Order: sequence, then C-alpha cells, then structure tokens
Amino acid sequence: MRFLVDAQLPKRLAIWLADAGHDAAHTLDLPRANRTPDDEICRVADAENRVVVTKDDDFVYSFLVQGRPARLLLVSTGNIPNAELLALFQERLPALAVSCSNCHFVELTRDSILLHDE
Repeated sequence: MRFLVDAQLPKRLAIWLADAGHDAAHTLDLPRANRTPDDEICRVADAENRVVVTKDDDFVYSFLVQGRPARLLLVSTGNIPNAELLALFQERLPALAVSCSNCHFVELTRDSILLHDE
C-alpha cells in the first residue's frame, strides 16, 4: 500500500508505515513541505496512487464533492498522543491495508474502522 501522510500527523507515522513494509511519504517530503496546499497533496497522491492519511476534514469535503483525493484514510481519533496513534496503527494495520485497497474512503476511530463507500 502507498500512503501520503498529511501535516497534522507526525512524520513518525510515515516512517513507521515504511518500516512496516509500505511505501509511505509525509508532506514534509514534498518540495513545499507542510506548506503544500491540499490541491497539490491530492494531485501528488492521485498521480502516485497513494492514500492520503489525514485528520483534516477539508479532504473529506474534497473527496465527497470532487472525488479528490481518489483514496482517503481519515484519522478521527481526536487528540491522541503519538505513541497511542502508532499503537492504534500497529494493531489495525492489516485491516487498514485491506480496507484501503477495497474502499476509497476509510475512517479510523479509536474503536473501529469505518468504510464509507462500499
């Protein structure tokens, strides 16, 4: 699975996803880093067949209205320490990878994985 982690989430998440065997980048890896506009993030993600991983509701609206990005993983855990976030991804990564492969809009909460466009 290929991921592009947005600015509100730690670079450590992208590093951890890469260490877990996925192709993962963070917005800090882009030329404009965390100043990259959402439109550009969508363009890069779609061109590279990446799932945008974000906490930003703006991507949800863009997905619902414009179909961009083509694949979206919304992290809706509220404020959560980075260690808990990484533990949540570690616990749910196999199911998240399958969900993101089969569904264009996936949501990760503290308690579940929600599929929004089956």
